[in-house]
Amino acid sequence: MLTLSRSALLWGALLGSTAAVAATPVYGPELQGFTYPYPLQQFSFQSQQQTLHMGFMDVQPQGKANGHTVVLMHGKNFCGATWQATIAALSSNGYRVIAPDQIGFCSSSKPASYQYSFQQLADNTHALLKSLHVDKAIVIGHSTGGMLATRYSLSYPQEVEKMVLVNPIGLEDWKAKGVPWRSVDQWYQRELKTSAAGIKQYEQKTYYSGRWDKSYDKWVDMLAGLNNGPGKTRVAWNSALIYDMIFTQPVYYEFKDLKVPTTLMIGTDDTTAIGSDIAPAAVKSQLGNYKQLGKTVAGLIPGAQLIEFPGLGHAPQMEKPDMFHQRLLGVLQK
Repeated sequence: MLTLSRSALLWGALLGSTAAVAATPVYGPELQGFTYPYPLQQFSFQSQQQTLHMGFMDVQPQGKANGHTVVLMHGKNFCGATWQATIAALSSNGYRVIAPDQIGFCSSSKPASYQYSFQQLADNTHALLKSLHVDKAIVIGHSTGGMLATRYSLSYPQEVEKMVLVNPIGLEDWKAKGVPWRSVDQWYQRELKTSAAGIKQYEQKTYYSGRWDKSYDKWVDMLAGLNNGPGKTRVAWNSALIYDMIFTQPVYYEFKDLKVPTTLMIGTDDTTAIGSDIAPAAVKSQLGNYKQLGKTVAGLIPGAQLIEFPGLGHAPQMEKPDMFHQRLLGVLQK
């Protein structure tokens, strides 16, 4: 069932006074109070004996439609909204663009209990696309969304026209390389400490090689406001379950099985690696080397194309959007 989001205005009013006095905006457990760049809709469905909903944007082509639909899959520290510039670039070139928030993230449900798996998230996304009468799509996954896009393409290869992976995590198996396992409870305690300052420090160091642009502040505030709002504990618990999914469900070993045309777009300065904060020094030094990981995985995926962005980090679509989108459109229109 598709409906327009009706709770944003109510939550905006409830949270407005708190946000006014806080250093960082405060948002509801489903990002109520945050303004999406395009109209936010809701897809309601049954999963694991409960009714859940996914927030999503469905942006129609601007000008002449080219008949292609692009599905954008966000990362762990991102939302559908962070694809704003990419949505604009694609829709202005005739693409229909669908950008969902996965369950546990952003504007979507934060269940009290949910068995997270990339297969389940792929199935949820597939159900959304079926409800929108999308039978074939170009799938673009960034960061954790790259792991999901890979699982989706392995599960529904006949429904994927092309896949583009933008600095995906999962290009290595962190546990196999020696990163210690964390329990969900340990992840939860870590997530309860999330703050705007901590998010910025991590992203500046890991994503952007020490660089920072003030345009990123909006997205830091979005995450910090969600993680420190009235749904703080529920948001942290879902985040912990999702981190466990990421760490324990590698897609690395299945890249060789992909059957869809695939392009890797890699900012080579990226050093993202799950669990590197608690890894022994000797292990940590071997993690997150995207300059090499991109080449290695491009060799594993049959017929894959590799596009590198030297000097850029984890989110080239945000660091250098014009350059990134020019290369992306070249891939899609080829």
